[in-house]
Amino acid sequence: MNFVDTHCHLNDEKFSADLAEVWRRANELGVSRVINFGDTLKSSAAVVALAEKFSGMFAGVGIHPEEISDFEEKNSVEKIIELAAQKKVVAIGEIGLDYYWEKDSGARLLQQKIFIRQLDIARQLNLPVCIHEREAHGDALKILKTEARGLRGVLHCYSGSLEMAREVWKLGWLIGVDGPLTFKNSAKLPEIVKAAPREMLLIETDAPYLAPVPNRGKRNEPAFVVDVAKKIAELRGEELEFVAQYTTENAEHLYKGISGKW
Repeated sequence: MNFVDTHCHLNDEKFSADLAEVWRRANELGVSRVINFGDTLKSSAAVVALAEKFSGMFAGVGIHPEEISDFEEKNSVEKIIELAAQKKVVAIGEIGLDYYWEKDSGARLLQQKIFIRQLDIARQLNLPVCIHEREAHGDALKILKTEARGLRGVLHCYSGSLEMAREVWKLGWLIGVDGPLTFKNSAKLPEIVKAAPREMLLIETDAPYLAPVPNRGKRNEPAFVVDVAKKIAELRGEELEFVAQYTTENAEHLYKGISGKW
């Protein structure tokens, strides 16, 4: 079986002591490729460097909505474009909206502005997009409908409703499924996964965060994406091999740069 962890952060300091071992464990379980995403200019440069160092590792570059203080119009746009030109960069992300902590309307509008600007970069470079969206469902969907026309991508670590998911799928966007699917309190996500067209599902870890059962509370790592796939198989009444096959095909279709020789 072949799995792709389509969202992680192996540049995190939690992996500084044993990254090679973490990657070996993933490979042993059939996780052949991962996409590491930046959330600042610094971390975006770090994931590009990791991609150059490890076969099977790829990168996404961009500025996270909680890191908008890192964004300066001219310099940041130029730097993202420069990083995105590297061979193993396959996406713009993670970018988006996060209203969980941010209650100020002006700051939320700035998040929207920077999100849209980075969507423009993705369009310019013909790259797919990885979106972080938390407690901003209405605004995120509105921006997808009005500002992301012609783009494809994924709502990473999906946390919206089934109704919103159906709107997202109509637009041709995928949802990313992570460890929370395995949690006992994941009230709506199992129903969304069961309802999803299989071509609209990706598996992720978001490592080092959100480790799935049976490793909940521990440091997450790409090997654990197999546990997410197992839960999908259980919920949908499918064989694990089938889930591995179609989620890998979905990843290769969206992130075309991960196919072929690495």
